[in-house]
Amino acid sequence: MTIRSGCRWLLAVLYAAAGVLHLALPGPFLSIVPPWVPFPASVIALTGLAELAGAAGLAQPFSPALRRAAAWGLAAYALCVWPANVQHMLIDMARPDNGLGLAYHVPRLALQPVLIWWALWAGKITAWPFRSRP
Repeated sequence: MTIRSGCRWLLAVLYAAAGVLHLALPGPFLSIVPPWVPFPASVIALTGLAELAGAAGLAQPFSPALRRAAAWGLAAYALCVWPANVQHMLIDMARPDNGLGLAYHVPRLALQPVLIWWALWAGKITAWPFRSRP
């Protein structure tokens, strides 16, 4: 097993677990949905399904094209949920005790681009900057 395939599997497991949590325990996720998002319960359920589908697509061994599509989907997903992470920080920081605090939220927000890159790299996306050097 290569490092890339190991990272692909790890990412698939993490997204599968997140998908199950979105479906089984939607409450914490509902509490951080920005107010401008319509039908938040449906959005949470759909994000859970998207995570599960992305994890399955990334993990399957039969179709490199499907793995690439799943990688693009998970990268787009990570970008789309960024507002919920910002909303979570705003809600937490407005609490008298600052909730989880900046030590939790700043790294979480800063690592979002890494999560996007990880999905694309794990899916062997060949677009710049992910293409192999000659």
